[in-house]
Amino acid sequence: MGDDIETFEATDAGASLTKPISCGDLKKGYHVVIKGHPCKISDISFSKTGKHGSAKGHMFGIDIFTGRKYEDVQPGHAAMEEPFVTREIYQLINVDEDAGSVSLLLPDGTTKDDLNLP
Repeated sequence: MGDDIETFEATDAGASLTKPISCGDLKKGYHVVIKGHPCKISDISFSKTGKHGSAKGHMFGIDIFTGRKYEDVQPGHAAMEEPFVTREIYQLINVDEDAGSVSLLLPDGTTKDDLNLP
């Protein structure tokens, strides 16, 4: 066969940041990717099936990072992406306005000091 040896610089666990979900299964408060942005659905409505097609889901979502509002219309049977969202709460220890940084207390008791003020 030969002396070909494959080397890999880096590998990935293969885990995805999203999972598929049907548009018809979405409800208010669910998280979904709209136009490439992870959003929390603030309003969703479904039209009835018509003569020329299936029901459509009309949804509005608010970006979980920027607060910007996005809108999308998808067929009820369409597969969409639902992001895996975790929420962690930290305690604020110190705000250094001169240096523009903050210190947070992590749940395990250690501190995180490498954050800058916006």
